[in-house]
Amino acid sequence: MDVLKEIGNIGAGHAATALSKMLDKQVDMNVPNAKLVPFDQITDSLGGEEQVVVAVYFRVLGDAPGNLFFVLTHDSAKKLLKGMIGLEVTADGYSDLELSALSEVGNILAGSYLSSLSDFIKINMQPTVPALAIDMAGAIMSYGMIEYGQMGEQALFIDTMFMDGSEEVEGHFFLIPDPDSVSKIFQVLGVQ
Repeated sequence: MDVLKEIGNIGAGHAATALSKMLDKQVDMNVPNAKLVPFDQITDSLGGEEQVVVAVYFRVLGDAPGNLFFVLTHDSAKKLLKGMIGLEVTADGYSDLELSALSEVGNILAGSYLSSLSDFIKINMQPTVPALAIDMAGAIMSYGMIEYGQMGEQALFIDTMFMDGSEEVEGHFFLIPDPDSVSKIFQVLGVQ
């Protein structure tokens, strides 16, 4: 599992640099946890199926296709928008600008993590344009299960902690490789 955390840390470093440039302020990131999670336990990692979350979804294309999710709780999304970007979220929901900002942060993170993983395992992996959704974790993850029979049984799970001074925001990153991609990725990572 050390290699998964190392890949997460490299991706976090790249993402922190990109976010710092975009926001013109210091942003630090670390990876407190990186592991493989059985597919049916993904929503448990998010606080249960009924937990309302903000998710940015990508289809991964290239030599090892799969599905990629960046997920924040509602509270974490608000803290991210307010603390780092300076946008105040109202009780009525998110404005178009706030949704665009969340999508862009997810896009930067996904690109950074996927680039780190792709470089490490020497396999071409590219994310598609992001799609953002706000709903219960079970509903969002079931979107990724539509083609469940064609998806792997495990997800690469990486916790991400954003730090802007003393303010911390936690996000979750899931990569669910397609079955044909699992052996390619996990064999290189030395994972059974």
